[in-house]
Amino acid sequence: MAKEKKLVEAITSMEEDFAQWYTDVVKKAELIDYTSVKGCMVIKPAGYAIWENIQHELDARFKATGVENVYLPMFIPESLLQKEKDHVEGFAPEVAWVTHGGLEPLQERMCVRPTSETLFCDFYANDIHSYRDLPKVYNQWCSVVRWEKTTRPFLRSREFLWQEGHTAHATAEEAEERTIQMLNVYADFCEEVLAIPVIKGRKTDKEKFAGAEATYTIESLMHDGKALQSGTSHNFGDGFARAFGIQFADKDNTLKYVHQTSWGMTTRMIGAIIMVHGDNSGLVLPPRIAPTQVMVIPIRQQQEGVLDKANEVKAALLAAGLRAKLDDSEKSPGWKFSEQEMRGIPVRIELGPKDIEAGQAVIVRRDTREKITAPIAELADKVAEVLGTMQKDMLERARAHREAHTYTATTKEEFTEIANNKPGFIKAMWCGDQACEDAIKEELSVTSRCIPFEQEELSGTCVCCGKPAKKMVYWGKAY
Repeated sequence: MAKEKKLVEAITSMEEDFAQWYTDVVKKAELIDYTSVKGCMVIKPAGYAIWENIQHELDARFKATGVENVYLPMFIPESLLQKEKDHVEGFAPEVAWVTHGGLEPLQERMCVRPTSETLFCDFYANDIHSYRDLPKVYNQWCSVVRWEKTTRPFLRSREFLWQEGHTAHATAEEAEERTIQMLNVYADFCEEVLAIPVIKGRKTDKEKFAGAEATYTIESLMHDGKALQSGTSHNFGDGFARAFGIQFADKDNTLKYVHQTSWGMTTRMIGAIIMVHGDNSGLVLPPRIAPTQVMVIPIRQQQEGVLDKANEVKAALLAAGLRAKLDDSEKSPGWKFSEQEMRGIPVRIELGPKDIEAGQAVIVRRDTREKITAPIAELADKVAEVLGTMQKDMLERARAHREAHTYTATTKEEFTEIANNKPGFIKAMWCGDQACEDAIKEELSVTSRCIPFEQEELSGTCVCCGKPAKKMVYWGKAY
């Protein structure tokens, strides 16, 4: 029994040390491993399978809005990167440079893409000529490199996987519509598939993407009360188009500049899943994103007929469209239970000789540990029902946690007290002056997360300076 407990005992309690708990989970659930390449990680099969499901779900949603996938080079000539001043300044500290090709120095150094706006602009400048060529609604799945000083599995690494959408439109209105549309795609995906509730809003000018006219974001709250930027959508206006000369002949035969957008979501969402839903036994995966939804665990499998019946159950689950596996290893049932819980598999089915004799099996939910007895002949339908209930419950539980950790401050004193003692979102009014935003960050290590679309008038004055307020802002400490 002591050996069976070891798997879970290896996880630090989240109440004791949340950061170490997180690292323990990603390691013990075998989602990632560290490498000799500093700041980079191996995404192991269990972790990559989650990313594949994220890709599959997002890609289908993108294509439903008319998006097409493309692929552009990973190298960007320095002269190309320099064309948009604000953009290059924003990324300069994180850029990795290639200076040699083989043994020969390059005539012009190239950066390994931190993002691909400049490459798409160069491509569009040659590909767009007429209003008939618009819109261009492209996306690429790739990796990018940003030379981060401090790294953390999934949340921040020097190379990470993502998708980046890049679109070009004839009018400012079309670009804005696409920017908001893709933000809504992200928000719906997070809530419907990842069971993570989000706040939708606009970033302040200080926090917006380098070179953008406006950046919109979805913000989620982790179990420890810190915020995570979970997806962004940027409206570039015609700024990049002017810098790169992307013009088209309109219907009236005049030359006009295109209006562009970009939007992205990354592997950091795996980190979000861990930190929103995980517990002290390990990972807890929402059923819709779980690579394995059901694990069939035979009890006393050496007895005649047990493994045969367990395989029948697995086959019935697969035939019903569920992602099911059978653990027929020689480990003890207790070890198998701990392993299934550690890996976050949403449901397990316990099936032993007595269960088979009674024509039933036990369904155990990973999130609540609730046990449900069901006839073997009806297991597939019952498991599907349990998974649906679990998906909804996990979203509601996460939403309740967020609401319980969202506070309102109308004075600087209230804001300071909350920031210092109550992890979570803080709703407070803001005058719109960056000096106040800077002061709050400097004094309290709290940043503006977003100006939410759903505004509330909490008071008439800025929480920092006391001057007339313009907007209500969500603030918080963030990853």
